[in-house]
Amino acid sequence: MKAPQPPATNDAARLLMSPETFTDRISDFGFEFLAFQQRKVAAGQTYRANTGRRELGIVLLGGTCSVNSSAGSFRSFGQRRNVFDGRPYTLYLPIETDFELSAETEADVALCYSRAEERHPAKLIGPGDIRLEIRGGGNATRQINHMIQPGFAAHRLLICEVYTPSGNWSSYPPHKHDVHAPPGEVDLEEIYYYRIDRPEGYAIQRVYTPDRRLDVTLTVRDGQLVLIPEGYHPVVAAHGYNVYYLNALAGSAHSMAASDDPEYAWVRQTWTSQDPRLPLVK
Repeated sequence: MKAPQPPATNDAARLLMSPETFTDRISDFGFEFLAFQQRKVAAGQTYRANTGRRELGIVLLGGTCSVNSSAGSFRSFGQRRNVFDGRPYTLYLPIETDFELSAETEADVALCYSRAEERHPAKLIGPGDIRLEIRGGGNATRQINHMIQPGFAAHRLLICEVYTPSGNWSSYPPHKHDVHAPPGEVDLEEIYYYRIDRPEGYAIQRVYTPDRRLDVTLTVRDGQLVLIPEGYHPVVAAHGYNVYYLNALAGSAHSMAASDDPEYAWVRQTWTSQDPRLPLVK
């Protein structure tokens, strides 16, 4: 279980930020495993880096690119214009890998890193490799695209993307994964990276611990990042706006095991049908 922490003086500022802020000040936020970057690479330009002691999932949010790396080369992948235009391509790269990403069109790229000690083969996950799940019921129905899931050959990194239709709840009933007590729950850090289908749209996310030592409600805009170091973390999409978020997780086990808030777990029994608007992205 995570060590108790004193109440933060400004929990909203600690949990809600731009990707640039998180990248520049990653050591300030108490994450042991995860790191995240978002980059736009202009057509014809390149981005070079080394994964170091982290494994990496490159999620193509939009555009087309190629990657040459010391773990293999992957040519001309990517087909969606943006996250609301289709399923993604995701490239897994292992630790200690030099890579060069070359944009063939403007490439909108999310770089999801996790500290790792094991080396696994590089692999390109295409749209046809993704497991699509429609989860929940009623106005808590959402679409999940599983890219790097338990059972994938990675050490700690897990990646999925979630679509929540206008007015729906997501990550609901509220659940947490901050205690290593398998098989029911494991201790995972998590990042939510948001996109909204219209620029003025927003989502609301609450993050709270059972003892309310942490209890904050955030208004999240397009392109913002929410950090989940611990606690329950439900989401709701503002009426009129479809919400996307990219989840990266890493922690004590390569598992998605989580436990519901017992005060709200009962709502599962009320679900008799799923929202017919889903899947939002086919």
